[in-house]
Amino acid sequence: MKEVFTEQLRKAWKGLSQMNKAQCVGTDVNTSSRMSVAVKRASLGSTIPTYAHEGDAGMDLYASEDTVIEPGETVIVPTGIAMTIPKGYELQIRPRSGVTVKTKLRVQLGTIDCIFRGAIGVIVDNTAEDCGGSTPRLRNLVNKTEAYDKTYYPKFTYIVRKGDRIAQGVLAPVSHAHFTEVDALDDSPRGGNGFGSTGVSE
Repeated sequence: MKEVFTEQLRKAWKGLSQMNKAQCVGTDVNTSSRMSVAVKRASLGSTIPTYAHEGDAGMDLYASEDTVIEPGETVIVPTGIAMTIPKGYELQIRPRSGVTVKTKLRVQLGTIDCIFRGAIGVIVDNTAEDCGGSTPRLRNLVNKTEAYDKTYYPKFTYIVRKGDRIAQGVLAPVSHAHFTEVDALDDSPRGGNGFGSTGVSE
């Protein structure tokens, strides 16, 4: 009896694994569930968002023009695209891991509401410190230097090239809350204990 049960369990686990694998690598079930999103090019030569791999949560967002970001600066990198986000969803703007690891550029988290119809921009900080001096060679997104023009910029100035993948966007459902004012809240194990109350180790 034990051997029969074990064999049934093995077959069930194998079937579940195959189903999960099929959903992850991309099947008719996965692709047919994609929602349709209208996208408009707000500037000439802008790039429509793409998914690098089947199963990726985030779509790549591309810069639509060269953008120079000096140390300590915060700029909006244009994508040159606008879209109709389905009602009940938002587009979350998130950093790309490669940009964060390889450069001092930090993409700020953002929310694009479903009622917004303007061109999407990505807020980017250059967290590098200005160590003094200047150079005509700028760092790019793979942290290599390249000559840009005859203008001299502070060291650790970055250039985001047109067509660079600067951020990623994630379509996520939105829930709206109905707020009810009360005199007291229900108790919980944590209560009002806040920042650092649980420590950093067990």
